[in-house]
Amino acid sequence: MNELLCRPLREVDAEVAALVEREEQRQQNTLELIASENHASVAVREATGSVFTNKYAEGYPGKRYYGGCPNMDAVESLARERAKQLFGAQHANVQPHSGASANLAVFLASVKPGDTVLSLDLAHGGHLSHGLKVNFSGALFNIVPYGVSRSDERIDMDEVRRLALEHKPKLIIAGFSAYPRKLDFAAFGEIAREVGARLMSDIAHVAGLVVAGLYPSPVADSDFVTTTTHKTLRGPRGGLILCREEDARLIDRWVFPGTQGGPLMHVITAKAVAFGEALRPDFKQYQQQVVDNAQTLASNLQERGYRLVSGGTDNHLMLVDLRDVHPDLTGATAESWLESAGIIVNKNMIPFDER
Repeated sequence: MNELLCRPLREVDAEVAALVEREEQRQQNTLELIASENHASVAVREATGSVFTNKYAEGYPGKRYYGGCPNMDAVESLARERAKQLFGAQHANVQPHSGASANLAVFLASVKPGDTVLSLDLAHGGHLSHGLKVNFSGALFNIVPYGVSRSDERIDMDEVRRLALEHKPKLIIAGFSAYPRKLDFAAFGEIAREVGARLMSDIAHVAGLVVAGLYPSPVADSDFVTTTTHKTLRGPRGGLILCREEDARLIDRWVFPGTQGGPLMHVITAKAVAFGEALRPDFKQYQQQVVDNAQTLASNLQERGYRLVSGGTDNHLMLVDLRDVHPDLTGATAESWLESAGIIVNKNMIPFDER
């Protein structure tokens, strides 16, 4: 048995090893254009596969329910401090297993079942954890959606304010899964304060751009900021919550023991590595190149006659409306055709699509 524990994957399980190798080859030989995916560094992947995966560490640094946690305390504290430095936040919780679980903790910390929540319509670019009926958010809370205007396909802040004044939500969500423009976090904050709501800003898609100064930061205007750590932030798959010091204990309590058990210490270790990479000067250069590439792709698609939702992009993603050029082509078919050519994209709804 001791010998087995020291043998590499290819010797222990050739079938799984072959699948890992196939996926590595797929990633190396295709063009990845799914906006929610990225390529983590070797260092991040090494940390994810480290011996930290062997240890339970329920609780928080200095307050664990298990012995033997000095290294767990050190690496989690390092991840928290680096996250705070990156975003200019007062408090960071690095334990959420995903962006959705981070959102769940904020929901439970700020609203009660049945309360009203104002969030971006999923058909207009919102995320499933912001109000989809079959998700916890839509099942437990009264979701009032706001959307983009028909004229320019951008969020109309006057309409957001009108809905907030009419419905008096307890929580307002500024965030998206598929919205190619910048959000006005300051305006969202003003509306939230006007109606007595808490503001949660979900920056899962643009966190890397935020820390590079290429996208507005929501930290000063929001009660809570959630994000994933694996999209533009280029870390391991996981979540993160930022808040003010006055809400720190509330958020920590709803992450553990409120919604999770033991933290994934190997992933938190990899988050610390990713945050350290994002603090380097070359990370800003990398993010600038991401934005430049998106602008170039958008311009070339438009030159070829394709209409982009809202007319372009301010971030790393764009939505292509196929109807003008290919009226009978669905997003699902386009996704399949492109994959056969080695280009990986994802189909998505666009606003006001009646097909």
